[in-house]
Amino acid sequence: MTIKPAKYTMNAKERYIAHVDMDAFFASVEQRDNPACRDKPVIVGADPKGGKGRGVVAACSYEARRFGIHSALPISTAYKRCPGAVFLPVDMAKYARISHKIFGILERFTPEIEPVSIDEAFMDITGSWRLFGSPLETCRRIKTAIKKETGLTASVGLAPNKMTAKIASDLGKPDGMIAVDQKGLLGFLHPLPVEKLWGIGERTRAALKEMGIHTIGDLARQNVRELEGIFGKNGEHAWKLAGGIDPRRVETTDIVKSISNEHTFERDTLEKNEIMDTLMFLSEKVSRRLRKSGLKGRTVTLKIRFADFRTHTRSATIKTSTNFVDIIYGTSVRNLESFDLRNKAIRLVGVRVSNLLDPSHQGDLFDRGSDRMIKKERLHKALDRILDRFGEDAIRHRSI
Repeated sequence: MTIKPAKYTMNAKERYIAHVDMDAFFASVEQRDNPACRDKPVIVGADPKGGKGRGVVAACSYEARRFGIHSALPISTAYKRCPGAVFLPVDMAKYARISHKIFGILERFTPEIEPVSIDEAFMDITGSWRLFGSPLETCRRIKTAIKKETGLTASVGLAPNKMTAKIASDLGKPDGMIAVDQKGLLGFLHPLPVEKLWGIGERTRAALKEMGIHTIGDLARQNVRELEGIFGKNGEHAWKLAGGIDPRRVETTDIVKSISNEHTFERDTLEKNEIMDTLMFLSEKVSRRLRKSGLKGRTVTLKIRFADFRTHTRSATIKTSTNFVDIIYGTSVRNLESFDLRNKAIRLVGVRVSNLLDPSHQGDLFDRGSDRMIKKERLHKALDRILDRFGEDAIRHRSI
């Protein structure tokens, strides 16, 4: 299925940004590989355990979405809504292999590719579309190549900027292509619901609704200073997006912005020792992944989900970038202590380190503590070598 406006004009000075998004990627792979799953609701994620399972839905087929199932939905809820669905575990190794093949296809059309996730990417085809006839023809060829070589479908949005390209691919799903040119940009954007803009969540949408703002066009017609007074800098940013202004470039460097791990408890827990031990385990995982990537970070974030599925985060920014487990763990514990946990069972905890330091960055060579830090880094790397050789359980820290 291909959808595009009736008129599409090319301009030599216009940017051509494509957003390629695989359709229900994990579930589509499973349907492709198992004919018995085709045309059936397929849910990829945690084991539902007859409706008593923990964890969430990682992905689902379009057939499953008709039952109100979507990613991040509790797996127990998904089971109640569609007990006859095919439930499958996540096979990340398989999905990564196919993703690698898809990105190899994209690289034939332009080197300007920004991966967004395992199954979607932005492509700047401004400098390469002439090799394939036109921007539209380039996008058609991308879709055809993916379908022919992987058996999977992708939706593509083509527009003068990233935001509009992303919206276009979403509206074209599944297996669609929507193209928006510069002349038709505002005509395409302004009738759409305001929540289609990046960064407009449920809370902001409700606040805008109270102001009588329902569409992107409504937002674009507001006084920008009044929006700024209510929403701060985000108000001005959203107003610019509503006017089709999005100068963000396709970033070809795959920059790691954060490293995280999380754990869902088998049973909701009130046990402090279990929570603290899990925080230590997660801190170790994040610490080791940071060192493997040659990274350090300054901001440590704790994620906590209670039994009623309310999810909260607490962040703390430390003075010096680190990848040491004791500092990550200690900061996570302080974040945890900011919550009132009395009689509140916890379902999930997570640890994330962000505000990452460029691996080529050098610290202050004249810092008195630098020798001590170097020795500590050597110790951590030695422990990493032990874990690499003998496995994750060769060394276990204890939470205190």
